[in-house]
Amino acid sequence: MKLAVVGGGSTYTPELIDGIAGRRSTLDVDEIVLVDPDAYRVEAVGGFSQRLLDHAGHPARIKTTQSLEEGVDGASAVLIQLRVGGQRARRSDETFPHACGCVGQETTGAGGLAKALRTVPVVLDIADRVRKIAGDDTWIVNFTNPVGIVTRALLNEGHRAVGLCNVAINLQRQFGRLLGVGADDVKLVHTGLNHLSWERGALVDGVDRLPELLDQHLDYLSNEVSVPEKWLRRMNVVPSYYLKYFYAHDEQVTKQRTERPRADVVSDVEEELLKIYLDPDQNTKPESLEKRGGAYYSEAAVQLVHALTAGGPAEEHVVNVRNDGTFPFLPDDAVIEARSVVDSKGATPIPQPPVEQRFAGLIAATTSYEFLALEAALKGGRDRVADALLAHPLVGQYSKADTLADSLVQINREYLPWARG
Repeated sequence: MKLAVVGGGSTYTPELIDGIAGRRSTLDVDEIVLVDPDAYRVEAVGGFSQRLLDHAGHPARIKTTQSLEEGVDGASAVLIQLRVGGQRARRSDETFPHACGCVGQETTGAGGLAKALRTVPVVLDIADRVRKIAGDDTWIVNFTNPVGIVTRALLNEGHRAVGLCNVAINLQRQFGRLLGVGADDVKLVHTGLNHLSWERGALVDGVDRLPELLDQHLDYLSNEVSVPEKWLRRMNVVPSYYLKYFYAHDEQVTKQRTERPRADVVSDVEEELLKIYLDPDQNTKPESLEKRGGAYYSEAAVQLVHALTAGGPAEEHVVNVRNDGTFPFLPDDAVIEARSVVDSKGATPIPQPPVEQRFAGLIAATTSYEFLALEAALKGGRDRVADALLAHPLVGQYSKADTLADSLVQINREYLPWARG
């Protein structure tokens, strides 16, 4: 099987390759093509990735290219993990909202909208070219943020696409360790949207062990997801780490204004990693890769690709997929993040208990924002940007929405063709 990675020059990529090397018996990959317009980065990452495979005794060969068409030709699956504008644009996403007292973050709020506007047209163009070259049966696994919005754009255009995030598998692995069971023995009742989700259950052999986790490991879980212990105890759920931007918005803005932007930290880490990757004697994953983020990304991606391409029995994974009635309070074409049955035909959400109103309201409001964000990304227009911001729970005031819209458009003008005229 041939696997293509678009954005293969990312310093994340060796994490994925390391995961493939560790699953030689289940993922039958013999060729991995890293596609990236940055020749320096993709060659550095590609060389190191081949050494990782060789050291693990995996027979797959790594190829690198700047040509998308060459990279995806004949691929059974294409992973998309790109960042339009690089860390420079990310730094803007993380800082420009502060002027209005709003959180700066690359996947939610005004920063997340900026990223969506830059990203959606690029990903759709890539997906169209993938379908033309590799064929209609090729699976697209989207790891590009904001995952929910980008995945909905792909599905609306008829692409065979599934969205993936590492939040759920990270919590699943932690729950398994705390309970003393295998991670795969834990089935999450994962509810919500990408970066707006809650674990409402942790099933082991059909028994919900989440109450036990909250009773015995409250302090640890509170620290992991940045939510007060008393809130966890009262709500009896474990929220995504990203919920802190909603539940403690003002505290996060104050903190962000005094801390170094994450984009700057990641830039330094990437520079360090690229130097390591260029060392011909380096053939194992460096510890510093953990600083880059994306824990268990490789495991989630490899397992998902296997489920989509192996033609075997269905597997269960937490993915971004069409709602199709799973949450009755959302439109069918909304993209949710939920535990799903996955096989070569695609992903189907597993039915869940009714969602409590304290969560359903925020899910519904954010879904409405995501619909408006996608419309702005596809059609352009400063007023569409302002409308999406006004609908976002982290903005919600017309004076802030208008100011943020003007700033967003001005800062990102080079990436928005409709804003240059």
